[in-house]
Amino acid sequence: MNDPNDHKYRKYHPYQDLYNVPAQNLYKLPTSPEFLFHEESLHQRRSWSESLQYYTGTGYLAGAILGGAKGSVEGIRAAEPGETLKLRVNRVLNSGGHMGRRFGNNLGVLGLMFAGIESGLIHWRDTDDLVNTVLAGLSTGAIYRAAKGPRSAAIAGAIGGIAAAAAVAGKQAVKRYVPI
Repeated sequence: MNDPNDHKYRKYHPYQDLYNVPAQNLYKLPTSPEFLFHEESLHQRRSWSESLQYYTGTGYLAGAILGGAKGSVEGIRAAEPGETLKLRVNRVLNSGGHMGRRFGNNLGVLGLMFAGIESGLIHWRDTDDLVNTVLAGLSTGAIYRAAKGPRSAAIAGAIGGIAAAAAVAGKQAVKRYVPI
């Protein structure tokens, strides 16, 4: 719709006083991280406390989501004929909450153990490489299942080591092949 009085109004242009500045340079932002202090730029790895919080929190959150989903599905399947909608919803919520807490706590403990062992290995070996991560995964699995017997601990340790190596390999592949 063209307004006959449209010629009286001027369009708003926020850069009207900047005509001497090339427009393509206005929005060029740095791609590298910016640090307040030079010492922060030298630090390439999480500290042991940051690692502890990250792995524990991530483990708990992932376990809570996966357990909640699994529990909700079990709650839906356990519905009996003739139940009211209110009872079915209650069953699903209770089952999802119970399973979510259980899985979340288990994976949070695994994350806590892994972070502590990995940080200890980094300090003890005075290097940060794939070996620390694999040994931490192996040790975490073995310690976590040690109460079930040596065979169970060995299997869990092997699974933990393989999972840690796969996580590192996946992270390297994402860094290399996925542009961010």
